[in-house]
Amino acid sequence: MAVNREAEDSWSDAAEMFLADGNFQSMRACGREALELNNNSIEAWAIIAEASVYMQGFSEAAEALEKLHQLDNQKNMASANLRGLFAVAAYYGAQFQLDKALAAYEQLFARFAAGERRGSWSEACHRIMERGYAFYADSCLLGGYADKAVEATFNASRVAPDIMERAMYHSKALFLTNYRESGTQRQIKQHRQYNHLLRTEMMFPHDVEKRRKSHSLRIGYISPDFRQHAAAYFFAPLLRDANEADFAIYAYFTGQADHVTQRFKKMTRNWRDMAGKTPLEIARQVFNDRIDILVDLSGHSQNNALPVLGYRPAPVQVSGIGYINTTGLAVVDYFLTDMVCCPDRATEQKFTEKPLRLSGCHLCYCPEVLRSLKPEGHDTPAKRNGYVTYGCFNNFAKVTDDMLVVWRNILEGGNARLILKNKTCSIESGREIIRERFKRVGGDVDKLELRPFSPDYLTQYNDIDIALDTSPYNGGLTTCDALYMGVPVITLAGWSHGSRYGETILQAAGLPELVSNGPRTYTSKAVQLGRQLDKLNELHHELPKNLKKSRLMDNKSYVMDIESKYHLIWDQYCKV
Repeated sequence: MAVNREAEDSWSDAAEMFLADGNFQSMRACGREALELNNNSIEAWAIIAEASVYMQGFSEAAEALEKLHQLDNQKNMASANLRGLFAVAAYYGAQFQLDKALAAYEQLFARFAAGERRGSWSEACHRIMERGYAFYADSCLLGGYADKAVEATFNASRVAPDIMERAMYHSKALFLTNYRESGTQRQIKQHRQYNHLLRTEMMFPHDVEKRRKSHSLRIGYISPDFRQHAAAYFFAPLLRDANEADFAIYAYFTGQADHVTQRFKKMTRNWRDMAGKTPLEIARQVFNDRIDILVDLSGHSQNNALPVLGYRPAPVQVSGIGYINTTGLAVVDYFLTDMVCCPDRATEQKFTEKPLRLSGCHLCYCPEVLRSLKPEGHDTPAKRNGYVTYGCFNNFAKVTDDMLVVWRNILEGGNARLILKNKTCSIESGREIIRERFKRVGGDVDKLELRPFSPDYLTQYNDIDIALDTSPYNGGLTTCDALYMGVPVITLAGWSHGSRYGETILQAAGLPELVSNGPRTYTSKAVQLGRQLDKLNELHHELPKNLKKSRLMDNKSYVMDIESKYHLIWDQYCKV
């Protein structure tokens, strides 16, 4: 019986539509209907395999993949070949078999590259490859292969058929560049390219003359992260401690609500739930609220609000806190920073925005809004263990080979252990990657303890004597949390804005002696502090209460500082 290719194609197109809507059951049903036309259709079996992976129906996915393996790929459609390879890769990825997943993805990319040279791929093929590059990037990031994740995400942007999707992937790739690059010319250029990708149909008009009249400034804060999220630990003072006599505060929440969202919602009378709204709809709400200064709190982080700012719904626009680098957008006027992270003209030139420098740290740590744990001082673990335990709870993608060499040297400097705790440590293939990388730089893997990510990670700081920061992508919340739990942190200050986060946090916490300006100093400080048991024990007892008294947690002074800057930039706008 002849195969009806046109009918098969229609089921394939329908499967893509259901996938775009997140309707995986209907997607799988399309594959089943296509099998009624041709039980040997690679396209149909690949659709079923892909949909089953999304639904975590791994036994059904395995059955479909076995059928795919039995069929001769060369006699079927090109898109089926790609979809089949993608289904194999996604299957292994979903089961955290990173080595097999990465190998399958690389086979997929090789097949696509060969066909791309012939110009033979359809839009459906590009959609499959878009998913392939995106999923591959996620697997690479979990394995700590940040460079590969960046390249794959830029490739996803390149093959995505829709301009807004290309901008979205480009934005995600920009975020990932920070794991390995720190203020390079290439990174700066890539950020500025985003300005050309983010095309908006219009920009809202603003009348300077009308705005010059004396009034309470309307400040809008926009973010998808007024929820349980790392960045949210720094948001509360902006809403809760605002000077209501001079400012009217509006919060635009673009993410998915949780129990923490309800706490933020109570901090302002002007809460706007924007979940599910298009960037233009959100921008229109901001414009109709007559916001004077719109402050973006997410930058290029996941599900960010930068497309909203692209419409310029407010006459003055600021970005900061949630991202460590420039947005690259011409419509963003200022970037929130401080004299430590942005000390000179050389750093300024890496931003498209003007620096809006606070007199203290541009971050204000406010953990009580998101958690109830009240830490108290305690003895350093070395007193009971008889050896020093170093620790790093940062995302493993932040750990470069250069950092591993420094940590190897620290462990060689005395009787010591190193605890790493992150999502990569949660899977066996991830743990093996870490061991192999540490062994490759000459490290003793017997001195490593790899702990999986878990909700109780804060209490596990009780097992750490000294925390080790990453570079060039410093920790933010992880550094604050370690200090909060009484654990001193050694940081390596770099030459870019994002690589000085550890320094600005420790300066604000009153601990400048823990900042190092080079790998050797970093190693020396970590080893020497580990040998000074009395000093280390004193830090563990005193840090929690001292941190609460420090500038890092002085909410009122922080808000006064930032609001004075709002008056300043508003006055400058009105003088134009």
